[in-house]
Amino acid sequence: MIDLGNIKLLYVALAILVAFLISFAATPVVIGIAKKIKAIDVPKDNRRIHKKPIPLIGGLAIFYGFLISVLCFCVIDEAVIGIVLGALVIVITGIIDDKYSLPAKVKLLMQIVSAVIVIAFGVEMKYFENPFTNEYVTLGWLSIPITIIWIVGVTNAVNLTDGLDGLAAGISTIASLSLLILILFTDNINLAIMTAALAGAAFGFLPYNFNPAKIFMGDTGSMFLGYILACISVQGLMKTYTVISFALPILVLGLPIFDTLFAIVRRVVTGRSIMSPDRGHLHHRLLDMGFSQRQTVAILYTLTAILCLTALVIFLKDALRGAVLVVAVVVIIIVSFAVLDSKIEKAKKPEETSEEIKES
Repeated sequence: MIDLGNIKLLYVALAILVAFLISFAATPVVIGIAKKIKAIDVPKDNRRIHKKPIPLIGGLAIFYGFLISVLCFCVIDEAVIGIVLGALVIVITGIIDDKYSLPAKVKLLMQIVSAVIVIAFGVEMKYFENPFTNEYVTLGWLSIPITIIWIVGVTNAVNLTDGLDGLAAGISTIASLSLLILILFTDNINLAIMTAALAGAAFGFLPYNFNPAKIFMGDTGSMFLGYILACISVQGLMKTYTVISFALPILVLGLPIFDTLFAIVRRVVTGRSIMSPDRGHLHHRLLDMGFSQRQTVAILYTLTAILCLTALVIFLKDALRGAVLVVAVVVIIIVSFAVLDSKIEKAKKPEETSEEIKES
């Protein structure tokens, strides 16, 4: 007799494989398309890490791999239709932005439109579980604005992580796999397949995007990844009464979320627009400390993986044990940066001494 549970897991595995292969195969084609339509990222300021023009719209390959996998393995219900339609709006907006550089307000408006589309198809936060009291809170009329804020916020948070080769694609892959594990416990196989498709598509793009990158995903990819991750977390972890608390998707997506929040606070404090770019993001700070691109990406991959593991520990055990893991990691990070700062200071002293000798 055939085990239906194993069949479902087979669909999940196939969804990852198909999305990976399609995305991997489509990326060289997208490179050609980007060159033909002149969707090229030309470095113009000191925020750019690369020094030569790189093709954009790589997110088109990620979207294509995701879409084909979803169409092959998902049950095409109302939620799937809404998420895919919203994704189309996001991807089209991203392509236009990568080619012509849209104003930030226009992109924000289109992100809101995408969020409204999925809400119209039933993807909406209605309840969430308090991780400390295990009580459920009903959002009522606040569910729509909170869902819009969450989707738009996560979309932009992932978009802002796309500052180094392979960073956004890798973080999104790790986050997707973590969400996949959590969703499998809810027995929502349709959403698990969609999450698997996202992980496979992002991972299929990564070989071309890892340093030194042959193509960038652009806003086409980073906004798409953030949008789908936000929709998946709403539909699978926040929409209804579940055993998973509201805090878990925030932990899984913690790195882009907190980096974005700090960027907003930093810009407000300095009197700048919250939409203005700067070099204050975590990956910029790590580069300024002397880490290479690959080292910086590896550090941020590790931090993302730790946050995801913390979410899994909280889910499988309890919040206290998850907090123990977080504290242990924070101690390691603090000590590591303290040691690194002391090494940097020591490295600077001989240079300062030599300059003083020259002046005398």
